[in-house]
Amino acid sequence: MGLEARDRSGDPQAMPPDLSVRSLRKVYPHPAGALQVLNDLSLEMSLGEALAIMGPSGSGKSTLLYILGSLETPSGGTVEVCGQNPFALDRAGVAAFRNKTVGFVLQDHHLLPQCTSLENVLLPTLPAGGATPALVARGKQLLERVGLAERMDRLPSELSGGERQRVAIARALINAPPVVLADEPTGNLDRVSAETVGSLLLELQREQNILLIAVTHSAGLAARFPARAELLDGRLQRQ
Repeated sequence: MGLEARDRSGDPQAMPPDLSVRSLRKVYPHPAGALQVLNDLSLEMSLGEALAIMGPSGSGKSTLLYILGSLETPSGGTVEVCGQNPFALDRAGVAAFRNKTVGFVLQDHHLLPQCTSLENVLLPTLPAGGATPALVARGKQLLERVGLAERMDRLPSELSGGERQRVAIARALINAPPVVLADEPTGNLDRVSAETVGSLLLELQREQNILLIAVTHSAGLAARFPARAELLDGRLQRQ
């Protein structure tokens, strides 16, 4: 059994990057003066690549992730994801773009307590009209892939922390997004669960040829990524 990966045939050297960030700036107003979090930050990545970003608390890691996921607006610079600038879209357009293009895995799983594992996985299908039989089948397949075949009908309260985060990973992938953004995906987990979740993220990233960016304080998780960078003084420094 395996989830079908997208066809990315062709010469990757001839293709433009699937994520292009140029001269990105983010400034927050403050009574004591403007607080610049991101400063002339640039980044290019393609589908099939995975990057771990580390940095001290307050360095702007989550801010960067939220801008890449179109949850927050930049103060300057450009962001293109799969050839599209989400910030040029209207409110409905950016919501539709985000739903189809980006999957999120956050530190807190944010599962709805009244919904089963499968129902939680299928929630992102609602804006586009709800789960078709094919999407229900995909949701079940994803839960099987993350090791929760016997937990599909369980409520979040009946799952361990690691299991809840695995449901969140399946939910992030239900719409087959080309980009997945993970914000401290193992931050609330014990060591064993963190290793399981980290392995799953990277395995699924490779299987699905996804562009994966994770921000983390975990040196152990970051070390497992093929590429790493540190966010310092508003810019990314590749390691």
